[in-house]
Amino acid sequence: MPKISAVIITYNEELFIERCLESIVGVADEIIVVDSFSTDKTEEICKKYNVRFVKHKFEGYKNQKNYALNLATYKNILALDADEALSDKLKESILAVKENWKHDGYYFNRRNLYCGRWIRHSEWYPNKQLRLFCSDKGQFGELNIHEKFIMSNGQYVGRLKGDLIHWSCSSPEDHRNKMKKYALISAEEYYKAGRKAYFFTPYIHYIWGFFRSYIFKGGFLDGRDGFLICSLYAKSSFEKYNRLISLNKQKKQV
Repeated sequence: MPKISAVIITYNEELFIERCLESIVGVADEIIVVDSFSTDKTEEICKKYNVRFVKHKFEGYKNQKNYALNLATYKNILALDADEALSDKLKESILAVKENWKHDGYYFNRRNLYCGRWIRHSEWYPNKQLRLFCSDKGQFGELNIHEKFIMSNGQYVGRLKGDLIHWSCSSPEDHRNKMKKYALISAEEYYKAGRKAYFFTPYIHYIWGFFRSYIFKGGFLDGRDGFLICSLYAKSSFEKYNRLISLNKQKKQV
């Protein structure tokens, strides 16, 4: 039976980490937590679960997760964020995979809990994630804020039943702050990659982002929360490209 290393990166995650760790007991044969020098009870909670707790300076989400992969004993990886946990059905599915591992990686859906309510539409569900994979078949890539594990060409990927539970935001204000932070980081990443934006780019992404998530992907079916989520998604897109324009202007002035 193949063994699994679970990898998690943390920074001040005392509110969520125990639920995450509890959900992977009996699934993971090894748990590695790479922590960016938390100042709360994250380490204390982790050590209750016999994890390998490693402190490492934060180098961006993508780089931090690739660092965690390199620490794993086993090549089969379950990669989670600290504010995520396996549902009972997903736990059963992963245990079944351990009995008969057929693919190089496995997708499963992520369900987001927003201000105490499950979101079932827009960009937030099914929100497919590749989180169970063979580490020698790819690496974490793309932006350092929306990082994901990218499989090498020619790899076979399956899909599992059950949801990955995500405690996304505790309040609309928490959501606004996160989206603003992510927009600024994304703009920096685009700038480093040499991406361009024009005066009309933020407006196009704002309009299309809202229309796609609220209409095409059914965000309106989640009522008031759906409208708020789609609005903030669109606003974040606007702020990202607006910031990119500013960065490119600053470069020209130097």
